[in-house]
Amino acid sequence: MPGITGIIGGPNDTGNRERVELMVKTMLHERFYDTGIFVNEPIGLWVGWTSHRGSSSDGMPVWNETGDVCLIFAGENFADSSEVDNLKTRGHSSVAGNGSCLVHLYEEMGFRFIEKLNGWFSGVLVDLRERRICLFNDRYGLNRIYYHETPQALYFSSEAKCLLKVLPHLRRLNLQSLGESFSCGCVLENRSLFSGVHLLPGGSAWIFSPSNRLRKETYFRPAQWESQLQCGPQEYYEKLRETFARILPRYLRGPEQVGVSLTGGVDSRMIMAWLPTTCGRLPCYTFGGMYRDCRDVRIAREVAKLCRQPHTVIRVSGNFFGEFPTLAERTVYISDGGMDVSGAAELYVNRLAREIAPVRLTGNYGGEVLRGLVAFKPRSVCEGLLDPAFAGVVRAARDTYNALAQGHRTSFIAFKQVPWHHYNRLAVEQSQLTVRSPYLDNDLVALVYQAPTDLTLSKDPSLRVIADGNPALARLETDRGLVAFSSPLRAKIKNLCQEFTVRAEYAYDYGMPQWLATVDHIARPLHPEKLFLGRHKFCHFRVWYRDQLSQYVKDMLLDSRTRARPYLQGACLEEMVRSHTNGRRNHTVDIHRILTTELVHRQLIEG
Repeated sequence: MPGITGIIGGPNDTGNRERVELMVKTMLHERFYDTGIFVNEPIGLWVGWTSHRGSSSDGMPVWNETGDVCLIFAGENFADSSEVDNLKTRGHSSVAGNGSCLVHLYEEMGFRFIEKLNGWFSGVLVDLRERRICLFNDRYGLNRIYYHETPQALYFSSEAKCLLKVLPHLRRLNLQSLGESFSCGCVLENRSLFSGVHLLPGGSAWIFSPSNRLRKETYFRPAQWESQLQCGPQEYYEKLRETFARILPRYLRGPEQVGVSLTGGVDSRMIMAWLPTTCGRLPCYTFGGMYRDCRDVRIAREVAKLCRQPHTVIRVSGNFFGEFPTLAERTVYISDGGMDVSGAAELYVNRLAREIAPVRLTGNYGGEVLRGLVAFKPRSVCEGLLDPAFAGVVRAARDTYNALAQGHRTSFIAFKQVPWHHYNRLAVEQSQLTVRSPYLDNDLVALVYQAPTDLTLSKDPSLRVIADGNPALARLETDRGLVAFSSPLRAKIKNLCQEFTVRAEYAYDYGMPQWLATVDHIARPLHPEKLFLGRHKFCHFRVWYRDQLSQYVKDMLLDSRTRARPYLQGACLEEMVRSHTNGRRNHTVDIHRILTTELVHRQLIEG
């Protein structure tokens, strides 16, 4: 994934440059990446970066006119363009979209310039006049920075594997983090999977200077938004409509082609409803499966047609299974073990999406931000699969999660769920293209804290925004059968019908209860999966692990190395694999996690 990596402090020896060169090479995942290295030994800085060629982060570093302030920036900034205009009126030049305007903002404001930024980013700012270095990230912490601190130096990187590469003693799993990964599907509390490797908290500005070695400052805290007063229902809606219409054009800017990742849901439709009339050709695409055109495909096709934009279906097709072992390995490697092997499908479709457009505009995070959707919770693990001591660690993750979930719901979602849970899938997507979403725009998220209580979980404001932007789109059903301003009874019936098909598909796939797996095994010659699967989802790993991927599952999980892992019970693992691959039981999620952890061992620790 594009990002930054480096060392701040430590002895001035040639070894640091070699280490950074190796760290940069470790982040070089695709041929369309560009790289660079900047070294200033007198102030103790060795930093490197990778970027998508032609993206807004390409062409680092950027300098001020006098050559004494330097910035290495990864990610994107969607601050209001008036900031750039103000800089021009104050005599600054070179304020194009490659980050140079941020150098001039620093000259005007000092390190407070970071407060003006809006997006997912990380960076290193170097002031040679003051001999100061600032390592910073966005307020959500979504553009990750992993770090390891020693008495002499700070090692940092957008990818944990870079630190493991040059500091071999870090190649050890943190059992608490591993337990949270088994239970919650992600690591909590700004830790990583690896002992001694931590995450820079969101909203950080860590300043290094000769006089004061390191100041760990925070430029933003969620309490700044939590303290706002609630609006009335109509006032909130009017602000929501005005804010969304105002911020959306920011996400269509730049020299690269933007494509819209369309679904049948509310949030990508809000984007289409408020597209600027000057946007011209905007290619749209939807991810589809192999059984049938799912609701997302059928509805998205109609949305694109109404908006007079081209539409493509990107399918997970038969060759996916042959590529799965490699895709799974790369998914785990790219995401530092954060994304489980099911992300192989995301890697597959996003690689194809880049051929349409290098920038992907998505409705992701809309349900979470606008309607308070909590997307992850602790879950139980197959009884007897885990070593008893490690099983206790997994159970303890539930208590950690419950403590973290206390407080403001929006703050939990934006500042914990998004950077800890959603990031892992985003890391895989960002390795292939630039992902943008207006739903994490600072202006929009700040506004959501003012929502009246009875609207915080409601889809009604979003449906109204669609109707005001494009009435024709409002008349199309969503994937859940919702239509703006429909009669309550009709809307309820349509919604119940679609919710039934959603739950039926889940019950036949990931969520199949064990008694139903036995029944399904008996009916297997009739292929009942063709009746249920593919109506809403395009990935079906329960059936895939049973059929097309069964040999891979056996080869990996029945291998002597896997069975000997100290946190697993080998005999139970063997029974779990055999009962799933013969179709008598459903252990999809457990197989996800154990395959992922085994690939972490082989690629990031032992490899």
